Amino acid sequence: MRDVFFLAVTAFGGPQAHMAMLLKIMVQKRQYITEDELFELNALCQILPGPTSTQTITAIGFRVGGAKLAYATLLIWCLPALTIMTLAAVFVTFLEDHHISMQFTKYIQPMAIGFVAYAAYMISSKVVTTRIGVTLMVISSFVSYIYGTPWILPLLLLAGGLITAINYQNQPVEDKIPVKIQWANFYLFIGVFLLAAGLGAITHSLYFRVFENFYRNGSLIFGGGQVLIPLMYKEFVEFKHLLTAQEFFSGYSIAQAVPGPVFSFCSYIGVLIFRQQGLSGQLLGAFISAAGIFLPGTFLIFFVIRFWTSLKRYRGIKASLEGINAVSSGLVISSAIAMFYQVPPDPLNYIVIFITLLLLLWDVIPHPIIILGGLAAGFVI
Repeated sequence: MRDVFFLAVTAFGGPQAHMAMLLKIMVQKRQYITEDELFELNALCQILPGPTSTQTITAIGFRVGGAKLAYATLLIWCLPALTIMTLAAVFVTFLEDHHISMQFTKYIQPMAIGFVAYAAYMISSKVVTTRIGVTLMVISSFVSYIYGTPWILPLLLLAGGLITAINYQNQPVEDKIPVKIQWANFYLFIGVFLLAAGLGAITHSLYFRVFENFYRNGSLIFGGGQVLIPLMYKEFVEFKHLLTAQEFFSGYSIAQAVPGPVFSFCSYIGVLIFRQQGLSGQLLGAFISAAGIFLPGTFLIFFVIRFWTSLKRYRGIKASLEGINAVSSGLVISSAIAMFYQVPPDPLNYIVIFITLLLLLWDVIPHPIIILGGLAAGFVI
């Protein structure tokens, strides 16, 4: 639990950078699982909707200590970021009321690009080791960058898995274990959605409707935080006008400075949606928003992880992981490129990206110190 808490308060940079830290701490330092097991679990979580890094670390908890440890892992991983983003939303409301600028966070976005670029290097160097893997990585990075729509991500992951599954004969033959599926969490996944949609339609309560909105998005988001942000912007800023663009991007800047899951950004949105309901209403808004966005992926990973060990013994499934991992690496590269072009064209921003990447490769200065240095630079410059 101590290691999970350390990750929760130091893992900056989104799901791609989180993988690099999981590799370093959970595999290389603590040896809870092997490299192959980590990349297998991450590949599995890539093809499920929901927060990829949260599902991966929950799956590690399940693999090490069963369901109880997995639930504890999930809570310890999520709570720090959710608490910080909830308080940040209350703080932003205070700053807006007093007309105080958020410019001190201006270097956090370019620093996040450095973290993602570092993750792209670390992950690809581990999982992309064949010509077909390199080809899939390059093609997927190009396609996902050009056609950056949410539906393209699961299609690319599926295509990559199918391409390498063709060569299943190269995989060693393993003794088959009967696949026993426990459907309880899948029924929960469907049932909660139907219940929330029904209660929202009957009561017209904003709380139920907001929960249903986040639950629906959490059921449809493949690819992690880089897909979450544009979907949230379109739904709550452009379509429903529950936040202004300035409020949204101020929160996004803060989220870049917060460790842990990027999906914690939704608790920030929840507070601002219910800003007129008083502090208790804002806190309830943060809770239902966080629950709505995290529950679908949680139900699904608890559903699949129980029979994954049996399923992956089939050579076709095992072979497909190479393609899924290669495509996943391409998506990380695409994410870094897309984030780079969103940064204002200021030479200082490019210097910040370069210095951040060098410091991460140097691997001497702790990640929180690097982030605090970026915030300090924002105050000074």
